[in-house]
Order: sequence, then C-alpha cells, then structure tokens
Amino acid sequence: MELINGRYQIQQVDMLDLCQEHGSPLYVYDADRILGQYLKLKQAFSGLKCRIKYAAKALTNLSVLALLKQAGAGLDVVSIQEVHIGLAAGFEPKDILFTPNGVSFQEIQEAVALGVHINIDNINALEQFGSTYQNSVPCCIRINPHIVAGGNAKIQVGHIDSKFGISIFHLRHLLRVVRSHNIHVNGLHVHTGSDILDSDVFVKSAEVIFEAAAEFPDLEFLDMGSGFKVPYKPEDPFTDVHELGEALTRAFGQFCKRYGRELEIWFEPGKFLVSESGFLLVQANNLKQTPGTVFVSVNSGQNHLIRPMMYGAYHHIVNISNPTGSIKLYSVVGYICETDTFGADRKLNEVREGDILAIKNAGAYGFSMSSQYNSRPRPAEVLIYQGKAHLIRRRETLFDILRTQINIFEEVIDF
Repeated sequence: MELINGRYQIQQVDMLDLCQEHGSPLYVYDADRILGQYLKLKQAFSGLKCRIKYAAKALTNLSVLALLKQAGAGLDVVSIQEVHIGLAAGFEPKDILFTPNGVSFQEIQEAVALGVHINIDNINALEQFGSTYQNSVPCCIRINPHIVAGGNAKIQVGHIDSKFGISIFHLRHLLRVVRSHNIHVNGLHVHTGSDILDSDVFVKSAEVIFEAAAEFPDLEFLDMGSGFKVPYKPEDPFTDVHELGEALTRAFGQFCKRYGRELEIWFEPGKFLVSESGFLLVQANNLKQTPGTVFVSVNSGQNHLIRPMMYGAYHHIVNISNPTGSIKLYSVVGYICETDTFGADRKLNEVREGDILAIKNAGAYGFSMSSQYNSRPRPAEVLIYQGKAHLIRRRETLFDILRTQINIFEEVIDF
C-alpha cells in the first residue's frame, strides 16, 4: 500500500474508493505481494529440488488458493474441509498434503479416498493406517524434534510437551510399527513453530530429520514445515530466506549424498506468503476521551481480527483518510462486548469520526480465524489482481447468521 498524491493505493487501486464501493470493515489483499513472496522463496531454494506447499489455514479463500496454484504451489491442509476447498480451487489431489492432528481415522480414510497425500502424526493412527492399507497407500510421518522455537508459546509446536508429531524419542517404536505393517513411508515431516528468525533452528530440525531418514529407505521427500518470520513493525527483524536457503542447500546436499540419492525438500509457508499482502480497513465510529486515553472505536473487533488479543500480536495501523493530519496518540479498539484492542497508545494522523483506518499484515490468520461473535457478520474480501479489484467473498448478512439456526418455539408450545 503506497501513498500517492495524498491517497493510499494498491496497484493504483484507491483504498478509500474500495470502501465506498464495498463498505467496511473490508479485507483487501494484494496479489502482487503474494506472488512476490512465493517467488522469493523459490529463488532462495533454487539450488534444491524444492516444492512449496501453501499452508491453506492462513487464508483459505478460493481465489487466493487458485492464484498460488497458478504460480506453481502445492497445498498443505489440516482438515478434510480444507482438502475439499483445495480440490474446489483446482488443485490436483497429488499436490495436496493432508496433515491433521487429533482427527478420527474415518477422516483420514476419506482423505485417502480423495487421493491426497497423508501425513500422520501419532502412533495409533499409524497402526490403523498400516492395518488398513499396508503398503498400498504411501504416507508421510510427522516427527516431533523436541526443539523449542517460534514466537508466542501458542505457536511453538515442536517442543517435548507439544501435541504435534511423533516424538523422535519414539523412533524405535515407530520403526517397529512401520516394519510390522509393511507401511510405505515416502516422506518425513518436521515443523517447530512460527516466527522463527534463526536459520540454525531450521538446520537443527533438519539434522534431526536427516538422522531419522537413514531408517527409511524409500523416501521421496523431506518436509521442513515453515515458520518464516515476517515484519509486523517497521523496525522488526524477519527471516532471511536467502541466508536460510544457502545453509539448507549445503546441509541437504550433504544429506542426499549420504542417503544415496537426491530427494525433494518441501516447505509449507502460510503467513510468509499472505500476511503482508492483507489489510483490514475499518471505520472510526467515535472517539472517547478518558482521564488517561483517547479511544478510537471502530466498526470491527476481535471477531474479525483476533491475533492482537489471542497472541498479543502487533499490527501497524494507518489513518488512510487523513494522511497529513497532525500526529496524536490513540488506542484503537473494537466494538465487541469485552476488551478487544487492535493497538494501544498508537501514534496516528489525527482521527476523525468516519475516517478509515488500515490495519496492516492482516492477510494471515485474519479472516480465517474470524467469527460471528456478538452476532456480527464477517467482512467482505477483495483481491487486487493485475491492477483491478475483485470481490472474492461477499459481506455476510444477518440472514447468514440465522440460516443454520432452528427455532423450536416458532409455534406455541403448551408446557
């Protein structure tokens, strides 16, 4: 989003005009930014047989999925519903990796029937898989490396107390299950968390998986998950994917020589691809002065963007209606019936009732984690592609909230 001649624009599409046309709150995504991030990753790992599987949970809109498919990405999904959405977006089943956690075996069987690749993260499911399919259906296995990494504790998934993956300490047991059921394991997977800055964390995870891989003779790929950090504040550090690419290219090349043949390496970025592309546009409803704070109340809340309240996440906020106004201090809050602060003590150009504020880095886990809390409808979504704004999800209405509900007292009931 750029300020051009006093107006904020994306690909020369005016943000205030979008709000005039589609209303607010409104999610807006920049397709160029998504494609640029995808290309950056492909270039960083160009020395390897690398496949990028977009983590659909970050932003599941069909148009965004189709955009990444056209760019050459595969898909990483975590629910049978995401499997179906991926297929609806045009992905071939073979290009979808299904990595569920804690699901019933029936869900895994449904995914197998659809032809997608299965990634198993617990011994019980692996035993059921082996009993049912033996070596007729290949699978990947998710290993927990017991490495603490990532930002907020809620997104650290590779430590010893994590519910994700099969403990590396259980490798002997894992191998017995695989061999006794003649399971065809063609991939190993590891993912430690999100917002990882240090390339050494990825290399350490890789070393764990390299050692385990020696026990599996039929591997076709190793999946390193993701966790690349993107900047949320102007001065924020971020993962240097080119530095990481150089380090992993060396390490993976050495591993493949030891293994005896070249394997593919997979990554599953979500936030890295879509976070910076997204903006949540909200309108200032009113200003409220208290003894210590000036609150800007907007027509949105944690029902539309929960990351600040759930993870303590920082999202930069810009007043796009008054970009030259004097700088003042505000706390930007939502309209939900509990504390839902988008940003406390923020320096913004003077905010007036009716002004449109843009909340940045809202592309990942924004709409996909939104809800109808307080019976508020979810926003519309717009994708800006090749200089044109496309509505890719209409705004919900009260009808959408009520349509699945059943009032058993529509007729008078005599108690």
